[in-house]
Amino acid sequence: MKVSRKREMQVLQKEYQLDVKIPGLPAQVKVLPEDETFSWHYFLDVLLSKLAEYGIESHKLTKKGKGKEWKNVDDVKTVYTKAFGVPQSSKYFNDDMKFGRQRISCLNSLLIEMCTAIPENFAVTENMIKPFLEGKTIKQAIKDKRLFMTNLAILEDCPTRTENLMMTCPLALFYFNDAKRLMPIAIQLFQTKGLSNPVFLPSDPEYTWMLAKLWYNLADSTYHQALTHLNFTHLMMEGISVSTKRQLALQHPIMKLLNPHFLYLMAIDSLALVSLIKPGGIIDKISNAGIEGVFHIMGKSMECWRLDLHGTLPDNLKSRGVFDQSVLTGAYHVRDDGLLLYDAIKSYVEKYVLLYYSSESSLAADYELQNWGAELVKSRDDGGVGILGVPGNGNFKTTEQLVITLTAIIYTCSAGHATANFEQYDEYGAPFNYPFHLSGNPPTDKSPVAIERILNAIAKREMLLETMSITKVLSDKATDSLGHFEKQFIVDPHAVQIVEEFRQKLQEVGKTIDERNQKREYPYEWLRPQAVPNAISI
Repeated sequence: MKVSRKREMQVLQKEYQLDVKIPGLPAQVKVLPEDETFSWHYFLDVLLSKLAEYGIESHKLTKKGKGKEWKNVDDVKTVYTKAFGVPQSSKYFNDDMKFGRQRISCLNSLLIEMCTAIPENFAVTENMIKPFLEGKTIKQAIKDKRLFMTNLAILEDCPTRTENLMMTCPLALFYFNDAKRLMPIAIQLFQTKGLSNPVFLPSDPEYTWMLAKLWYNLADSTYHQALTHLNFTHLMMEGISVSTKRQLALQHPIMKLLNPHFLYLMAIDSLALVSLIKPGGIIDKISNAGIEGVFHIMGKSMECWRLDLHGTLPDNLKSRGVFDQSVLTGAYHVRDDGLLLYDAIKSYVEKYVLLYYSSESSLAADYELQNWGAELVKSRDDGGVGILGVPGNGNFKTTEQLVITLTAIIYTCSAGHATANFEQYDEYGAPFNYPFHLSGNPPTDKSPVAIERILNAIAKREMLLETMSITKVLSDKATDSLGHFEKQFIVDPHAVQIVEEFRQKLQEVGKTIDERNQKREYPYEWLRPQAVPNAISI
């Protein structure tokens, strides 16, 4: 039995080889195995048909408006035909409340942090922001846990697609007001203080402030697409999935637990490499950073991303000072709903792990599991996955270490990807809301800006339609919801019961989120369990 299992593992290790395809970035599968390809239904009906549908519509609208500049704000809305639908965020224009919500209940909501002091390089003064603090001083706002900030320093020195395109690396300050709304109160577009890098304020001329927010969001969308979405879900999880298939036999209980959460992951990433993330690919056409800039910040992030911190929601929140629900009360939906799902997944994983590992010695004796842990942490230069922050450094001595690892993987493949992915059309489809491309230069002073400058800065018709087409495809959920698996790998009656309990718990979570959404001024739909797929399949 042991000999045949070892032979099976040798075959799998030959089929599933790790390879760093893009220097400095995560390990991926060297050649896509036959077992990892899309089903014909998924490939034809979900991917090809939708790409064709939106591609045809985009071509038709581009041809119709060829050579036409945007005449006014309403002219942009002419691209929202029946085939595409109207992006939710196109309803907002220069809206500070919406800008605040983007930091806590949107695609990139894991950057906001409690402000405990104004950074030295952020030229904010007491007098500047006094009008926006409801009578508080900076010190009082900090003491009351009402002041928050974001810092996109990782984008400093980010290359751009062409020399005449710009990229910002902003800092921003937010105040959580008495009406329980997170409001932007200061934006500095670059890291170094200076006369040509002023702090922009809500009291600045209307379109000057709007332009500052657009250039902030250009950096935010670049970070979102390169890191939150592509690197921290798709590529990090692909390396982990390849190692899982290499080191755990098909009948291994941990393989059965994880397998549903890797559905089509290697296939979608392989498709992305030949369409989205390559020189001359889609990202290279529709973004300021281009593929060189995206790879640059992805490479930077490899030095700091940790599974036990960035991949583990409670610890991620604690590290930014926003775990406690008395902070940003009732407004931080990604935290509040995400923790419900995280706890449900962790409880499921704990029950499942304890079913198979009754003592710490049984963990140590499981050589397949220990080989898997060792390969996860082994450096990419030495042929491993190179994941930082795997509990126990991959040498699993306690069930708790294994539970944290497995929970992080399942949460990231399901809920983590859902929050980063399925709202993309609603955000990127509205260029005044979340631009991925801006022409011209960021404002360097507070002189009034005409609306024409903003109309000239946003993506032109053809580029916007291409952005809409790809984000529309990416925003469509087409696989089964969390806990309901396309293929049943778990057949042991005791384990099946644990899966059933997980499904029941997810139903309760769904009811809680639905009840919350009925009371919310702005409902958050993306972490309802029925809206969250098991895996990164799109």
